[in-house]
Amino acid sequence: MKGDRVEIVIDAGGSPRTYEISATRAGRRVEIATRRGLVEVSEVTRGGTPVRTARFMSSRVLALVEHPADERDQRADDA
Repeated sequence: MKGDRVEIVIDAGGSPRTYEISATRAGRRVEIATRRGLVEVSEVTRGGTPVRTARFMSSRVLALVEHPADERDQRADDA
């Protein structure tokens, strides 16, 4: 849903780096998958087509925080 976002904190060898992937349009969502030592975060359309994808080595991921969109904000945008 528009407004959903995922924040990823990575160990960059000295100082942590933060990346953010968010659903930028109505009908899009953010999906997280863990495969073969990788964490993959994708912004996906209604039909399931990935728009943007970020891949990180799972051994480097310090934190992965999901921030769901506030339903009250969505209702105000629709009105």
